[in-house]
Amino acid sequence: MTDSDPTCVRVMVPTGMLGGGFPPSTVDRGLALGADVIAVDGGSTDSGPYYLGSGTAKTAAAAVGRDLRILLRAAATAGIPLIIGSCGTSGTDSGVDWVAGIVNSILAEEGLSLKVARIYSGLTAADLDLGRIRPLPPAGPLDAAVLASCSNIVGMMGHEPIAAALTAGADVVLAGRATDTAVAAAFPLLKGMPAGPTWHASKIVECGGQCTTNPRAGGVLATIDAGGFTIEPLDPDVACTPTSVAAHMLYETVNPFTMREPAGTIEVRDAVYRALDDRRVRVEGSRFEPAAQHTIKLEGARVTGYQTMSFTAIRDPHILGQIDVWAALLRKMITEWVSGTLGLGAGDYDLDIRLYGHDAILGRLDPASGPPREVGVMLLVQAADQRTATAVAKVANPLMLHLPTPDMDYLPSLAFATSPAETERGAAYEFVLNHVVEVDSPTGLFRTHLGEIDA
Repeated sequence: MTDSDPTCVRVMVPTGMLGGGFPPSTVDRGLALGADVIAVDGGSTDSGPYYLGSGTAKTAAAAVGRDLRILLRAAATAGIPLIIGSCGTSGTDSGVDWVAGIVNSILAEEGLSLKVARIYSGLTAADLDLGRIRPLPPAGPLDAAVLASCSNIVGMMGHEPIAAALTAGADVVLAGRATDTAVAAAFPLLKGMPAGPTWHASKIVECGGQCTTNPRAGGVLATIDAGGFTIEPLDPDVACTPTSVAAHMLYETVNPFTMREPAGTIEVRDAVYRALDDRRVRVEGSRFEPAAQHTIKLEGARVTGYQTMSFTAIRDPHILGQIDVWAALLRKMITEWVSGTLGLGAGDYDLDIRLYGHDAILGRLDPASGPPREVGVMLLVQAADQRTATAVAKVANPLMLHLPTPDMDYLPSLAFATSPAETERGAAYEFVLNHVVEVDSPTGLFRTHLGEIDA
């Protein structure tokens, strides 16, 4: 590892999510500015429970490999660590192994010898003491049967397991589920930087360039020292402003002045944001309040059934003038036809009718008035097995193609988006854990494997 300024630590975050892409030149600039560590988030729950439940990634292997190749070269060239958090989107053990496989291939192809640590965050019901699990609002107390029903459970690690892997000699850390902030905070905390500025800076840079005036142009460099931190874009044509930096505390937080981490709470109510020039922002006054009890947030998903989807489009102005009446009629007739042909009742399947172009996003809260110009009708059928879900969707097929409103004296023709009209989506998942577990050790729930990959 190269020598660096002991009075500060520079954290480079090239992109908001591994696989999202970034200009390679911005990484070169980060190295030229003296980056001490490269930190990248590899996942999120933003895209729903499927990726956690199934243990698969939302990103393409080619896109992840493109980003990793640039970052591994940079880390090896500069002699600085590379930290990836929430590998494989949801941080499952399979996600860590998936990213590790890509890393191993790149190291061999590039002729690089780096020590790679894999930190696993996958858990089972047997690993957890139900008596030490506490609900987060609006969840209630956790039932053991719910815990056992999860196809995948992960614990969201703080910085401690990552710092331990670095201390053990890792050049590359591939972490399972981790807080976005922990990925950036681990190295500066390990190097003795104060907790307040470190955690606040890590929150600001978690999404790379999102705290700049042009999020598409690449990432940022955070310089953390004893008195605060400075944020600078990696693209010389992009700026950070006090507003763009402070605004990121509004992102994915319940309270813009505080945010809980496993080890405590970030407090930024007294933070002052000041422009150093037309590109850089200085922040001072951040604090971190240690918690009396260390907790690990649990995330879990389970299969709720199997889905089949149909999608048709309506352009008929008469139907569009009374689209809610038509949708209610569609639901009523599907229910009647399914009962008459398949013998299924309301408890045997679920229907979801979404009117895209009308109220699919906001529902009754949508302020739009007047009939829409065209509407896409998505029918989602969910049942205990795929065969039943598809059978219900097939019964609905003629209705989604030719259903008139009650006052029409002709048969309209609507437009299916695909042929066949029914698309089997497979297993559907739901999040069922919004809880934390009290732990005696911040590293106790996680398993680390360290090894050297030689070309």
